[in-house]
Amino acid sequence: MDCHKWRSLNQTLRRTNQDVRLYLDSIRSLENRARECYEGKISLSSDEFVQCMLLDGFFILELFRGFVGDFGSLGYSACDPVFAMRGSMHIIQRDMIMLENQIPLFVLDRILALQLNIPENQRGDLLIPLILGFFDPLMPTGGPYLKSQSNANTSFDPLSQDGLHCLDVFHRSLLRKESQLQAPKIWRKHWSQTKHVVDRRRQQLVSCVTDLQEAGVRFRKHQTDRFWDIKFENGVLYIPRLMIHDGTKSLFLNLMAFEQCQLDMSNNITSYVIFMDNIINSGEDVRHLHYRGIIEHWLGNDQEVADLFNNLCQEVVFDINDSYLSGLSAQVNSHYYFRWNIWKATLRHRYFNNPWAIISFIAAVVLLLLTGVQTFYGVFGFYKPPN
Repeated sequence: MDCHKWRSLNQTLRRTNQDVRLYLDSIRSLENRARECYEGKISLSSDEFVQCMLLDGFFILELFRGFVGDFGSLGYSACDPVFAMRGSMHIIQRDMIMLENQIPLFVLDRILALQLNIPENQRGDLLIPLILGFFDPLMPTGGPYLKSQSNANTSFDPLSQDGLHCLDVFHRSLLRKESQLQAPKIWRKHWSQTKHVVDRRRQQLVSCVTDLQEAGVRFRKHQTDRFWDIKFENGVLYIPRLMIHDGTKSLFLNLMAFEQCQLDMSNNITSYVIFMDNIINSGEDVRHLHYRGIIEHWLGNDQEVADLFNNLCQEVVFDINDSYLSGLSAQVNSHYYFRWNIWKATLRHRYFNNPWAIISFIAAVVLLLLTGVQTFYGVFGFYKPPN
């Protein structure tokens, strides 16, 4: 991949007629700040570190600008093995969203400003739309982010915070709600001493789909593009549509790892994944959610989807009481353990599971009423015969 990074550098310099020393001097001024964003001591020399930041930055920005705009306008052939809309692009997107492949956002912002020859005080928000547009195919809802975001009432400015990176921007875009957007103070790997790996049994928020159905809980698709926005009303669990593909596991693992590595980060993605792990225990659970339009997947079968969620949450640091779904889970459990709901559900599943059973029940009730009326008049006539 290094040869393609050098190609992106040379192609940009040819296109902009700029000297590489302009970028080297600018990135060198950010070196100390950039080094502080990584855990541990970096063994690279000053020149090696600056060169690494520069090559990665040029490569990433060429992908962003070409994907959102047009690679042809940047001077690349339609048959280019990397800088073209080919099948390998999905693999590149999945690789670039990984936590270990992030570089500081301010480095990308500086390089982009130099490429476009825009003064720092007139820069505006140019980088964020490129990031969100490039990673748009990874959205768990399977729908575009930018169209729905145009109608959103909330916004954020990641460049106002220290140490943010592309994964953080994507994470915050998924949770685009003011009450749940909590930016980290700095991009360093931290580990809270007050948290520990929770036993799987203590991560149980609710029961699985099959068990909840036995208690009368019904499942419906929630019409929203916020996949985490789960609601429970009048015995109905409303869950937004979730698109699962071959990159979903890697995406959720990296989002959860990012939440685990930040002291001031919400655990909303982790809470959502654990909730889905709770309600999905088998292929039968997935089958019902698919029937309700809640889960769509490109995997081999429903059991593979169940295995995906059951394996995602192993060795996860999680506090049930700190979950945004804890209140909803309490409501679901209250409904689940109420015996009258279980009796109603059993009656409905066993005796009213098809139209013919309902017709038979109505006919039996009518026949019972007629028999009762006939018996009443027979007894009444016996004790009070007509004159």
